[in-house]
Amino acid sequence: MAERDQRTSRPKNKNPSEVQITAEQILRETHERRETPLKVPKQRIADKEELDDYRLRKRKGFEDSIRRNKNHVGNWLKYASWEESQDEFERSRSIFERAVEVEHRNQGLWLRYAEFELKHRNINSARNILDRAISGLPRVDAFWYKFVHLEESLDNVPNARQVFERWLQWEPLEGAWMAYVQMEKRYGEIERAREIFRRFVEVHSEPKNWLKWSKFEEQFGTL
Repeated sequence: MAERDQRTSRPKNKNPSEVQITAEQILRETHERRETPLKVPKQRIADKEELDDYRLRKRKGFEDSIRRNKNHVGNWLKYASWEESQDEFERSRSIFERAVEVEHRNQGLWLRYAEFELKHRNINSARNILDRAISGLPRVDAFWYKFVHLEESLDNVPNARQVFERWLQWEPLEGAWMAYVQMEKRYGEIERAREIFRRFVEVHSEPKNWLKWSKFEEQFGTL
């Protein structure tokens, strides 16, 4: 009995272990033991039947997402982009049309639609989209700038002027007027630019705008 008590009362060894595990080792071993995430293998499509089945499943997934939340523009854009990646341009266009019916006030959606048509060199379609956009949301400057830029990039200055003239009917902020002036200056149309300034100060008659016109005239020789 005494021998047993002696064994149980023997003090534990307080000396450090010969092998010390550092925090760095613990973290490293934890990282090494962490399971490597499974990689989803790319689906290989062997024939047209498999391709049709794949597309059917993808479309069903997109349609389900839209059905759950038709006001989420991202769902529409992903769907249209996927159809474009499949060279299904008519389907992509149809999705954009459905989207703008639901979210007709979404600026980014209209711009993406126009860019889609421009990417595939459908200039008249892009014009039509931008025309619809500015007709429905005439206070969105981005649509007007995009439209003007398109026409000028095609060297179609008369059309660019027509867009600007439509824009000025809404008496927009200073930036629109100055963009018009700058375009006319680029083509050496100083008299046209002067006439725009005259109309500009009639609408925005603040002193700073008269000073802008004065500086223009100093530069081009009438003062």
